[in-house]
Amino acid sequence: MAAAKPASFKIILGSKSVARRKILADMGYQFTVMTADIDEKGIRRENPAELVSVLAKAKADAIISRLNIADYEGTDNEPTLLITSDIVVVHKGIIREKPSSEEEAWEFLKGYSGGHVSTVGSVVITNLKTGVRIEGLDTAEVYFHDIPDEIIAKLIDERVVFNVAGGLLLEHPLQLPFVEAVVGASDSVMGLPMALTEELIHRSVASQS
Repeated sequence: MAAAKPASFKIILGSKSVARRKILADMGYQFTVMTADIDEKGIRRENPAELVSVLAKAKADAIISRLNIADYEGTDNEPTLLITSDIVVVHKGIIREKPSSEEEAWEFLKGYSGGHVSTVGSVVITNLKTGVRIEGLDTAEVYFHDIPDEIIAKLIDERVVFNVAGGLLLEHPLQLPFVEAVVGASDSVMGLPMALTEELIHRSVASQS
């Protein structure tokens, strides 16, 4: 983990994802956590980039609706950046979100065996002091060796695959040995691309000056 960065702003991470928390902490930022608790399945788009964009913005809106925004506005207040994000896995042109059943999780993971998937993610940063919102998209690809059925069964038994888009757990000790290659950043696949997030943070802070 990087040493904490001195910051002239505060950060709220709008996510319950353990991976996103770890990535942001590894970037050296201190932050608080809030969750959106929205019905993600109630928001649909056929285009993966549009879907993750609208979901990340919906998460931000849901969190903001629970805040007293006056506490964050005004010239005397330190800027607070709300970071929300969303990611989907795309396999053979089909959007894969969090598996909703053991059968779906099996279908997803079995389909990846010996093949490849792409990920599409959106990061949205809302400056609560100014109301300015900026967004970026990031993509990556993951290539797999053949994944044995017993490994898929163990992953499903552990239940962790139900918490991530497409059941894709890049750094899980059961899944990692069968990852042949990653084109792009591994942190992008895990749901919070470091380089993009850092860029958006700097842009968000600069937008007030």
